[in-house]
Amino acid sequence: MEHRLSITGMTCGGCSGRVTRVLESTTGVNSVVVELNPGSAVINTSDEVTTAQLIEVVEGTGFTVISQ
Repeated sequence: MEHRLSITGMTCGGCSGRVTRVLESTTGVNSVVVELNPGSAVINTSDEVTTAQLIEVVEGTGFTVISQ
């Protein structure tokens, strides 16, 4: 399943790298592509992973998801 998130607050490669690492370490996540500009993530997961779970993971790193 593909999830697309818009993320605010990422200002550098370290920020996007941190989001990438935490998403990749999430159970059920198969692949992650995080773009610093425009502040987005495309996450491919197994069917058991919900968008709400991914938002919680991203917001747990200190960033804000503004849309799904």
